[in-house]
Amino acid sequence: MARLKNRVALITGGAAGIGLETARLFLHAGAKVALVDLNEDDLSTAAGELGGLGEVMTIAADVSSDNGSAGYVKTTLDRFARIDVLFNNAGIEGKVAPLIDQSIDDFDRVMAVNVRGTFLGLQHVMPHMIARKSGSIINMSSIAGLKGSPNLAPYIASKHAVVGLTKAAAIEAAPHNVRVNSIHPSPVNTRMMRALEDGFNPGHGAVVKQQLQAAIPLGRYGESADIANLVLFLASDDAAFITGAQYPVDGGMAAG
Repeated sequence: MARLKNRVALITGGAAGIGLETARLFLHAGAKVALVDLNEDDLSTAAGELGGLGEVMTIAADVSSDNGSAGYVKTTLDRFARIDVLFNNAGIEGKVAPLIDQSIDDFDRVMAVNVRGTFLGLQHVMPHMIARKSGSIINMSSIAGLKGSPNLAPYIASKHAVVGLTKAAAIEAAPHNVRVNSIHPSPVNTRMMRALEDGFNPGHGAVVKQQLQAAIPLGRYGESADIANLVLFLASDDAAFITGAQYPVDGGMAAG
């Protein structure tokens, strides 16, 4: 079933991992997709992987920049004339270290991408959706946006901030039939988790993975497809009465 037929989806952090898998699923669902990421070579590789599935465009942009965010929105509108779905997915993990050992630069870098990038995506896409009286925005948070853990204070603070942005935007956008929700994955088998595993115990990432998986009731990491399936649901009319919500997709971690 083409759940997103004739719709246009904009995905930040779209060149790999969850963003790329979501793009693949959106294309199968009938959407046209604009992929935003920082590196043109990564985008080119992603476009090659998606070749033949549908209409895809790529945009190299820094989501933490106001000009960059305004630019990727304008480029998408110039090509497709509309944006029906925004997946605010771009994010970085930052440095693994105790709070007292995190520098201001460490903190600012994570906040710039994870919080300012989400804010700017909302700010530049919402007016278009409001004018059309339709749209769905999905913000990428994390299980770390619902609970705390040591040695990732900037990341955890940033993902909690995404929840606040989501709730505020959802209330403002609701009268215009625009929905805003956040998703909260557990560890997922992506590059980010490889970096975090090594950060927690350099040279022994496999041991860290085993320990983290043991803390997940379903006993495994998520896969990018597990997350993409939820994003597709929230993007589609199946979620037409859902806004301002926080959705764990975490193998049961939030239940503990």
